[in-house]
Amino acid sequence: MSHSLKMGLIGGGPGAFIGDVHVKAARLDGGVDLVAGVFSRDSAKSRQAGRSYGLADERIYPDIASMITAEQALPEDERIDFVAIATPNDSHFPVAKAFIEAGFHVMCEKPMTRSTNEARELHELVSRSPAIFALMHNYTGYPMVKLARDMIRAGDLGALRKIVVQYPQGWLSTALEQTGQKQAEWRTDPARSGAAGCLGDIGTHAANLTEYITGLQITHICAEVMTFVPDRRLDDDVSCLLRFGPDVRGILHASQIAAGEENALRIAIHGEQASLSWC
Repeated sequence: MSHSLKMGLIGGGPGAFIGDVHVKAARLDGGVDLVAGVFSRDSAKSRQAGRSYGLADERIYPDIASMITAEQALPEDERIDFVAIATPNDSHFPVAKAFIEAGFHVMCEKPMTRSTNEARELHELVSRSPAIFALMHNYTGYPMVKLARDMIRAGDLGALRKIVVQYPQGWLSTALEQTGQKQAEWRTDPARSGAAGCLGDIGTHAANLTEYITGLQITHICAEVMTFVPDRRLDDDVSCLLRFGPDVRGILHASQIAAGEENALRIAIHGEQASLSWC
């Protein structure tokens, strides 16, 4: 790469979680440079965050429309190359749609949308656009995960038989959303998170990992979706039996009420000749 890609960021303001992670990851090897963004719905907080990232005030925007208009007006070699969306789930679709329609490449946190109707609309939009839409599943970037995938492709495990993936967290083992904690509030609010809680937040990571490493697709699911914390409006624990075609079986467990666990994602894959595990 002869020059750094110029990234815009949506989200990542004070009190946010994943936006700052994306900035740090982008800056690891000099291949990507954060140059612009809307970091909060609150313009003062957006400015505070942008300055903390080292951005010039004129590239810290108060809203999405202003950012798109201003970036389109810049010379091509100065405007953003792509935008990363790191906001709560309810804004993924409208923000991605706006940037795709404006001709910008988009990298979006999962889930892509809150509903299949929104997903279909976004898919149709992207299919008609030269812009690229990429959905983030960050664990696929880990070197050992890539090695596991390569080993399976090379036949080191033989024919696959069983896949067991677990993703326990404990941070929602109490009604944290009732204390004003920002991350817990939106993740347990159906209007902002969508129809799924734990399943959509971390179960998707576990499911994605099974398919990425093995190259197989989940074809059948039998799931028990639970809400253990009283008065919580979305699921906080899920147990699934999986089928990957006719011959391979799987188990997926994801939980955010596993007290004492922090972020304990792990996967084991068993074949006729060998097994592997990653955690």
